[in-house]
Amino acid sequence: MSGNRSQLALGVILVLIGVWFLLDQTVPAFSNFFEKYTEWPVNLLLIGGVIFIVGLVLGAPGLAVPAAIVAGTGGIFYYQEMTRDYSSWSYMWTLYPGFIGVGTLLAGLLGDNTAHNLKRGLNMMVFSAVLFLIFSAFLGGWDLLGNYGPAILLILLGLWVLGSGLYRTFRNKNQSE
Repeated sequence: MSGNRSQLALGVILVLIGVWFLLDQTVPAFSNFFEKYTEWPVNLLLIGGVIFIVGLVLGAPGLAVPAAIVAGTGGIFYYQEMTRDYSSWSYMWTLYPGFIGVGTLLAGLLGDNTAHNLKRGLNMMVFSAVLFLIFSAFLGGWDLLGNYGPAILLILLGLWVLGSGLYRTFRNKNQSE
């Protein structure tokens, strides 16, 4: 059943993207209205959002993972376009395990093997954050966090602690049933 949902989701996504491109080419008012929102990094963010929404509609929480990867890629490219810091790719790639972790966490919150996916998603996010901080420190991106570095690190640590607590709660709940 899951394979059928995934195939249906992919088909819906492809049709929606095709309709978008068709309208963009044939209806000038559509193109003009969305012009500022359809720069290529923003397109990736929108496509990630569409994948996530299609997953919600079809009851396929596993689509949160590709949605997070596509949207995260759009976020990286958007950052690079806005700052013209294309050399940041030397450490930005370390965010991909975190994107997978976000998608896994969302899938868990949406009911797909909840306890396991919450733990796995949070662990991947923490792993990605550690990699990001290490690589950015050595490859010149440490200034990326600027004065906000300690605050960001505390927030990430807090999210990890919260997630660990949520995981234990779900694990204990499942074991008592």
